[in-house]
This record gives sequence, structure tokens and C-alpha cells, in this order.
Amino acid sequence: MHWYTLLKTLHVTTACLTAALFTLRLALDASGRPGWRTTPLKWLPHLNDTVLLAAALGLLVVTGWMPFVHHWLTGKILLLLGYIIAGRFAMRPQYRFSTRLIASILALAQLALIFWLALNKPMF
Repeated sequence: MHWYTLLKTLHVTTACLTAALFTLRLALDASGRPGWRTTPLKWLPHLNDTVLLAAALGLLVVTGWMPFVHHWLTGKILLLLGYIIAGRFAMRPQYRFSTRLIASILALAQLALIFWLALNKPMF
């Protein structure tokens, strides 16, 4: 169980960091400060998300959970793909404000659902 506790803590920590970094970057863009794109805020979320994914894969190995058997996990994976796509639209300055706003709302909603599934693990 030692590995489970370590991986779970790492996964939860990096998941919270993902949400915080995404929200911070959205807030900086919305407030007219695109200068974050020349700081570590440009690449730090990608590094964090790599660690998050590695911890998730480690948890799959340690727990034996299977995406198509545990449907809440399948939901998290599908929502993650949607979050990545919406997040890309939300972060790209070449898109119109309305497109970026809708993408931001979609990305945040999917992120909230991912957290909800992780906390509740419903059987459906």
C-alpha cells in the first residue's frame, strides 16, 4: 500500500496544481496580461500534467483499475480529452474572445466533472 499512498498523493497534488495553473493563466489573459507566455507559466503546466499522467498510470498499475470496467474512470479519461481540446482553444490568443470564453467555460466544467468523478466514483 505504500506505493498507492505515494501515487495517490502525487496525483491529487498535481491535479490541484493543474486546475490552479489553468485558472491562473485564464485570469492573466482575461486581465490583459499576456506576458505570462514568456515566463515558466508557459511550460510549467505541461511538466505538471506529465507528472499527473505518470501518477495516474502508476495508480492504474497498483490498483488494477481498468478504464472500460470502471466506468467512472472511463468518464474521467473522456472528460480529460475534452478538457485538453477546450483548453487549447481557450489558451490560443489567435481565437476571438467569444471562442476563448466558451472554450474556457467548457474546459473548467469538464475539469469540475473530472474532480467530481474522482471524489465520488459513481457506479453507472
